[in-house]
Amino acid sequence: MKIAVASDHAGFQLKNQLRDRIAALGYQVEDLGPDSDARCDYPDFARPAAEAVAAGRADRAVLVCGSGIGMAMTANKVRGVRAVVAAVELQARLARAHNDANVLCIGQRLTTPTVAERLLEEFLQSEFEGGRHRARVAKIENT
Repeated sequence: MKIAVASDHAGFQLKNQLRDRIAALGYQVEDLGPDSDARCDYPDFARPAAEAVAAGRADRAVLVCGSGIGMAMTANKVRGVRAVVAAVELQARLARAHNDANVLCIGQRLTTPTVAERLLEEFLQSEFEGGRHRARVAKIENT
C-alpha cells in the first residue's frame, strides 16, 4: 500500500515522524511536502495529496496541520476523497470501517506524537466493513 503524506508548517514535525513510522510499518510512503517548517499554506499541500488518492497514485493519505481541520476541509473538496480528523483511536478505526475514509488528518497542536502514531496504525490497519455501510458511502460520493 502506498501512503501519501503532507503537512503545513504547523504540522511539519509530526508529518516527518509519521512518515518514518509508515515506512517502518512496511508501507511505501510518498512525502508531498513541505521540506521545512517555514510558513506555508495547508491547501497547497493537502490538495496534491488528496488528488493522489483520488487518482489512485496513493491508496491513502495522512495530512497534518495545527488542528487537522484545514487539511480535512481542503482534502474533502476533491471528489473521491473521504477525509476525517481523528483525535482518538476509535475515530480512526470507525472512519475506515464505516466510512471507508481514505485520508487521515491530524492536528499537531492537539495530538501527542504517541497518540498520533496510534491513530495512524488504526487508520492503516483497519479495513472497510462494506455491507450496510457501502450504500452510505455511495451517498457521500453522490452528493
